[in-house]
Amino acid sequence: MFTVTINGKSTHYDSPIRIIDLIDDKEMKYPVARVNHRLRELHYRFDYDAEVEFLTLDHPEAVHVYEASLRYLIAKAFHNIYPEYTIKFKYSISRSTFCYIMTEPHVDIANVLFSIQKEMDRVINENYTLERITVPIEDAKTFYKENGYDDRVKILEYRPEKTVHFYRCHDYQNYMYSYMVPSTGYLKQYNLIPYDIGFLIQYPRAETNTQIPPFKDAPKYIKTLREASIWADVVTADNIYDLNKHVHNNYVVDFVHMCEAKHNAMLTEIGDIIKEREHEISLIAIAGPSSSGKTTFSNRLRIELMTRGIRPIAISLDDYYLNREDLIEDENGAVDLEHINTLDIALFNRNMQELIRGKETNIPIFDFKVKKRVGYRTLKITDDTPIIIEGIHALNAQLTQNIPDYKMFKIFISPQIQLNLDHHNPISITDLRLIRRIVRDKKFRNAAAARTLAMWDSVRQGEFRWIYPNQEHADYVYNSGLQYELNVLKKYALPTLREIPNDSEFYITANRLIKFMKYFVDIDDYHVPNNSLLREFIGGSIFVED
Repeated sequence: MFTVTINGKSTHYDSPIRIIDLIDDKEMKYPVARVNHRLRELHYRFDYDAEVEFLTLDHPEAVHVYEASLRYLIAKAFHNIYPEYTIKFKYSISRSTFCYIMTEPHVDIANVLFSIQKEMDRVINENYTLERITVPIEDAKTFYKENGYDDRVKILEYRPEKTVHFYRCHDYQNYMYSYMVPSTGYLKQYNLIPYDIGFLIQYPRAETNTQIPPFKDAPKYIKTLREASIWADVVTADNIYDLNKHVHNNYVVDFVHMCEAKHNAMLTEIGDIIKEREHEISLIAIAGPSSSGKTTFSNRLRIELMTRGIRPIAISLDDYYLNREDLIEDENGAVDLEHINTLDIALFNRNMQELIRGKETNIPIFDFKVKKRVGYRTLKITDDTPIIIEGIHALNAQLTQNIPDYKMFKIFISPQIQLNLDHHNPISITDLRLIRRIVRDKKFRNAAAARTLAMWDSVRQGEFRWIYPNQEHADYVYNSGLQYELNVLKKYALPTLREIPNDSEFYITANRLIKFMKYFVDIDDYHVPNNSLLREFIGGSIFVED
């Protein structure tokens, strides 16, 4: 006999039971469940004491399951209707997934989508079961070869396990490196939108209260993603297999420095633009989501500009925080420290205007230990000294409301590498940033991965509220990703992720990250230049004291 507890109510059972049999979910709103803090599919059968929590799409990990299952459904629809087409998924703009047809780049995508959506809806209405099966790795290779999945065969070379999981749905079989919904009837919420050479796949998101977010085009951001995709092809590293081959074939030095040269080229491009406008640009604003490498980028940009006779000075937005007692609390007595109203906007604009006009001004000094302003420093700049500001609100028009737009040069920075496990399984850019932060927090703050994961949802909420709405205001989008970086970060990330016990609430996310991180072949740190943006996270940077 064992006991199952759901919402505080305990029930005893004498024989093994499936999770799906514990609920009457006619609306199919629970794509996955948590059993003793472990993520489990609804077909999971167990016979031990457990606390069960059914997750809806307001939980980020449930959204991951839904999105992966939706990719599976789309791949099945193409298999059924257009078996001659090879499709590829990538993460993209507006909180969606991008898909395009590799073998038919000039196809009438609107006509294709009409047929695909009709087939998807048919499969959803049939409510086919997704059955998890496990096969020996050699059988998986045979299956992939027989079905033309050469990209899947290659990645198995780096799989440490001797078995492979598949999901069988009616007459189709595939694997998305993720748990799946129990049946296709759970996937009713989606949109397909023709975009560029392919289409966008929209799905419910946790941060939009389980709704599909409205589409917002981002042409500047998508241009950078497109360039990143082209770059991945140029350096032959748009998937993990080809990426790892650079290590095995002793091309590491060349490969690393090609990636670093790409960063240098973008810095040179920014320097050229600012030099052309040096007599009008007075303020250089830099913003981006967490772990984008803003500190190293700001330092390298400063040096780049100095080679052109421009001598920028950095001013920290942190010094413009209001005293703690002056901050407005919400109805629960809490203060959102990321809110723009926590900054002294009026003083910031007055200081910037006086500096731009060549006047002497008093810049505040904020002490975070006492949470208040402790004094001022006098500052005056010359005509060849633009001001660099960097922070979450740097591109927010509310911050610079009294500064003419032509006086500013705005930079949005974020890693945007385009990298896949295989054609159907892209690696999330958000997960890349999370891994960067896990490694940095462990290295510089001795903080375990669990602590970083505990803060991540709050960090993401701040990004959606304050950073992403302003990214298209940028004059330049800087891709801070390095195609080789996960090969370096792996050896730091995996140990701290594996420290998280399987009864931890953060085990679900840790396990998901481990699933794809284990495929990367290590690249030693000594290959990474000491001025590399990657050094901001692994240590050894000439710009950061370890």
